Amino acid sequence: MMAHIDRTVRDIASMPRGGPDASWLDRRLQTNRLEYLDRDDVDDLKRRVICSLDRFGRLFGQHKKAARMVVDEVANIPSPKILELGSGHGGLSRELLENHPTAQVTVTDIDPKFVAAVAASDLGSHPRATVREMDATAIDAPDGYYDLVVFSLSLHHLPPALAVPVFAEGTRAGDKLLIIDAYRPRAPLHVVALAMMLPFIRLSPFAHDGFISSLRAYSPSALRALAYHADPAINVEFRSRRMRATVAVATRARQTGEGHRDRESRSR
Repeated sequence: MMAHIDRTVRDIASMPRGGPDASWLDRRLQTNRLEYLDRDDVDDLKRRVICSLDRFGRLFGQHKKAARMVVDEVANIPSPKILELGSGHGGLSRELLENHPTAQVTVTDIDPKFVAAVAASDLGSHPRATVREMDATAIDAPDGYYDLVVFSLSLHHLPPALAVPVFAEGTRAGDKLLIIDAYRPRAPLHVVALAMMLPFIRLSPFAHDGFISSLRAYSPSALRALAYHADPAINVEFRSRRMRATVAVATRARQTGEGHRDRESRSR
């Protein structure tokens, strides 16, 4: 059934955010409108949103919950190499380094201003952290270099045609790709949630972006279709949610011995 659904997506760029099996209503609960975080002409609003996201993550323990998910995925690896894509202010990476005493974390973002801010923070001088500018759709690393690639609360910013290479690159450069992203409710509940958020979008940049994020969030069906379009060999599993988010782990089978050679080269 899953493969049949995925194969019906002939033009991935036009796939609804609710997935190829989305209902009539679900297909209308989406937008191409950009969040402030996606624009280059609203620096102050973008800064306010990212600061609100970081503050929200700390106050409500979202960074800690996400960091525990990451630690769980590398629990059997003594000194894991982890790549965080789209790190923003680095809240997740900071928690991860505190939670895992031996993890080596590469902290990245596509926005050079965010990268500069993280490099100037405590993460920039952390002995187990490397701060770099990097595009999630074109990861600058050899095949299998990382034990885990993490993309948290960022995939919904990308349209389907750009989300596909995230799956391709994440499962190429890493043994596993962990995606934590905005939760997409079933259509009737989604309408109610959007109605409750609507009065606040003109009052708060954070609410404005949250409203758009909800409309652009991918369903599990959509994530499977994106992964299949990237490579039919990519398998996607969904983890039980410990936070109000969709959590997926994507893996791709490698040729026998390939992962072993990669790990040997990393340990030298």
